[in-house]
Amino acid sequence: MDHSELRGRLLVAAPSLTDPNFHLAVVLLLDHTEEGAVGVLLNRPSDMPLASALPQWQPLAAAPDAVFLGGPVQRDAIVALGRTPIASDSPLQRILAGTAVVDLQIDPGQQPADLHAVRLFAGYAGWGAGQLETEIGAGGWFVVDGDSDDVFTDEPAGLWERVMTRQGGMFRTIPPDPTLN
Repeated sequence: MDHSELRGRLLVAAPSLTDPNFHLAVVLLLDHTEEGAVGVLLNRPSDMPLASALPQWQPLAAAPDAVFLGGPVQRDAIVALGRTPIASDSPLQRILAGTAVVDLQIDPGQQPADLHAVRLFAGYAGWGAGQLETEIGAGGWFVVDGDSDDVFTDEPAGLWERVMTRQGGMFRTIPPDPTLN
């Protein structure tokens, strides 16, 4: 598997994945190299409003106004993703069309003008060398294409079902709870 081919794609947890951190998770892969992979969970909003964590970013908060739980690793670290025009030549580091990593060390007023919204993630999901490939091979994750609407959905609770249905074929018939079949 070419490591660069997974960056910017979604990992959709198979219903059989029993780790509570990833049950029915949708993860955007931010990086994938020989050393491992890093991503953030797109469907785990917390009860903390963005303004509680970084009030200066509140004017750019994407709905719902919450810091998301990005994953079980370094929950005190914040990862920020920004919504940009799809056909933009923004200097921001693109993850996928319409989505880029935002450097929170740069004041919101100094960010590129094409930054329309931000979503903050507390922590991230991480895999060591070869670990993600093993989990994918074992059927723990489906790898699918995503888009910025997945990243910035205002209804994160239904994201797993929407992404699976969008895939068509057998994916649209996989229930969130396979014991109900």
